[in-house]
Amino acid sequence: MMYGWLWRVLPGPVWLRVLLLASMAVAVVAVCFTWVFPAIEPFMPFTEITVE
Repeated sequence: MMYGWLWRVLPGPVWLRVLLLASMAVAVVAVCFTWVFPAIEPFMPFTEITVE
């Protein structure tokens, strides 16, 4: 549903839409690894690991 809307809203031919969608996906992953994951890391339970 959302992907169909996004595909219809993007301008240009198919190759440009694919390029735009790929760059958006890379941007979302970069934002997650840069700001989101470090912000929630203190609240995650697997940070307290003890190996004997």
